Amino acid sequence: MKKHIPNLITLLNLLSGSIAAVCALNNQLLLAGIFICLGIFFDFFDGLAARALDVKSDLGLQLDSLADMVTSGLVPGLIVFQLLEQYLPASSAILYSNWEDETFNLSFYAWSLFAFLIPLGSAYRLAKFNIDERQTSSFIGLPTPANALLILSLPFIIHYQPESWLATVTKLPAVLIGLCVFSAIILNAEIPLFALKFKNFNFKENWFRFLFVIACVLGIGFFQFLAVPCIILGYILLSVFVRKSTSA
Repeated sequence: MKKHIPNLITLLNLLSGSIAAVCALNNQLLLAGIFICLGIFFDFFDGLAARALDVKSDLGLQLDSLADMVTSGLVPGLIVFQLLEQYLPASSAILYSNWEDETFNLSFYAWSLFAFLIPLGSAYRLAKFNIDERQTSSFIGLPTPANALLILSLPFIIHYQPESWLATVTKLPAVLIGLCVFSAIILNAEIPLFALKFKNFNFKENWFRFLFVIACVLGIGFFQFLAVPCIILGYILLSVFVRKSTSA
């Protein structure tokens, strides 16, 4: 029975992502963000449970990636799609189907399709991760949950911190489209990034992890949702610095 516990936790991740997808399709972006966070929570603990119970399996690896594809790949793309549909100017080109039966009519801005670079880039990243033996103790390219956190922070910033410069910038379609392109690239970039897995609590070996965790807590405490994009950028820059310092 215990060998199925991690997979059950992974399925809770997928369930959370599925509910988040429904919320995003209904333009309930804040609720979608909450369920993404819940899915990422389960995503963290399924691996922890597998290691604690010593029941890691190829099935669990594949199932984990499939769940992440929904929670951290598809749903962030749907969130940006909805934001683009909201903020693109009315003069933007519209793609539509013109059926006699209105049941099958569909219209959306052509530029909104850029949002699906996020799930496409996520799918490629997750498939590559499963066969890349270099990523057993660290990452190469931004992990999909980290990218999902970056994306889901946007509607929270717009809603709860509307006077901030980042909220204003986020409403610019060009910025949203640029973020989609950036996500697809950074997910698959050949940039080594450290994992937040503490094998021990030796400060000399984990100073950068301790620094990152403290910076996250202080950043969110002082700047709330505005801190999230800065945390993701800081994570990438700190990883590059650590890589250079250890290889020097």
